[in-house]
Amino acid sequence: MTNSNLTTRQKVEASMARRRASETRFRLYGMASVLFGMLCLVVLFGDIFSKGYSAFSQTVLTTEIYLDADYLEISTTSDEQALMNANYEGLVKNHFKTEMQPSGRKERRQLYSMISAGAGWQIQKEILADTSLIGQTITIDLIMDDDVDQWFKHDHGNDDGSTRLSEAQLGWLDSWVESGDLHTRFNTTFFVNGDSREPELAGIRGAMTGTFLTLLVTFLLSFPIGVAAAIYLEEFAPKNRLTEIVEININNLAAVPSITFGLLGLAIFINIFGVSRSTPLVGGLVLTLMTLPTIIISGRAAIKAVPPSIREAALGLGASKMQTVFHHVLPLALPGMLTGTIIGMAQALGETAPLLMIGMIAFVVDVPGFINDPSTVLPVQIFLWSDSPERAFTERTSGAIMVLLGFLIIMNTAAVVLRRRLERRW
Repeated sequence: MTNSNLTTRQKVEASMARRRASETRFRLYGMASVLFGMLCLVVLFGDIFSKGYSAFSQTVLTTEIYLDADYLEISTTSDEQALMNANYEGLVKNHFKTEMQPSGRKERRQLYSMISAGAGWQIQKEILADTSLIGQTITIDLIMDDDVDQWFKHDHGNDDGSTRLSEAQLGWLDSWVESGDLHTRFNTTFFVNGDSREPELAGIRGAMTGTFLTLLVTFLLSFPIGVAAAIYLEEFAPKNRLTEIVEININNLAAVPSITFGLLGLAIFINIFGVSRSTPLVGGLVLTLMTLPTIIISGRAAIKAVPPSIREAALGLGASKMQTVFHHVLPLALPGMLTGTIIGMAQALGETAPLLMIGMIAFVVDVPGFINDPSTVLPVQIFLWSDSPERAFTERTSGAIMVLLGFLIIMNTAAVVLRRRLERRW
């Protein structure tokens, strides 16, 4: 009898040992999965940062240039149109031709190609801001071409033969480096300019403005419609087969691929209603369709979280159904609704596929001023730059991704903070 009990105990202990070992392995598998996921994020963010941090600096050449009034054919009394049409590009070329004295036509072309096409616009901007500079010598930081920018930030000091610059160009650059005239500064162009074919002049202002206007349209449409639908389905809609079908379809729409909404917007808003392509208005309409299921589902969950005693107390004091919902239930559920809305907007911020279908892939240089102006958005701008062959667009692509990730982190952080500060625990 004793041996039988001892054998049973041994079997139980062995079984417990195997169970504990199995639980330990499961915990280790879970920890390994989390660590692997974190490692992938670190590698991803590290790669983006290593390629994109240099986009926030820009190579410039500090030089003194004489604003020759006779060559420009302008004066301090010239009208704005004459000031804008002056040959500033030729002035820049003449300045460097005199200063560097290139020999031959080929070297002159190489010299001029090192200066950005936007150098003339820089001088124009200075004169438009202060016409008294005409006829004077000014010190200005001229933007360099993207090849020079990449050489100075990445290849300077490395003789690996990867540079596209000639021996003459490298000689001029070395002389500017030794004199301290060639240096980098914070790249304000990246934030104040729209898109451009020239990498050193390309910026994200147009895409950021388009993104803001698109999200504004999305919020103004999706939030009231989503909240109203959630209130009706949860508080007023009769429980029958029709409402069950509606609820099932709302849940299914939350899992529909985003490009489907782009096709829907193309077919309805553009082809039927004639809304202009590539505008924040049509982009906001499409993203509204995509975010509505998320807002409705989160809104219904927030309404369900309100204790039934709140409704019963309001009804017991003589409040109508409408007063109970809008005076008691809705204020308590609103923090959860706002949280779901912010998460839905963050999802919309990162969407690209539906916007490609409605024409927001167009090359747009001007910054949009209203919701019906042609524009693009930040994810689409990243897509366009990633397809460009120039090396300088690689760092601008990564830099724009860093800006987009920053916005996403801010929006998700705002959702968490809002939920913690406003939610009530029952």
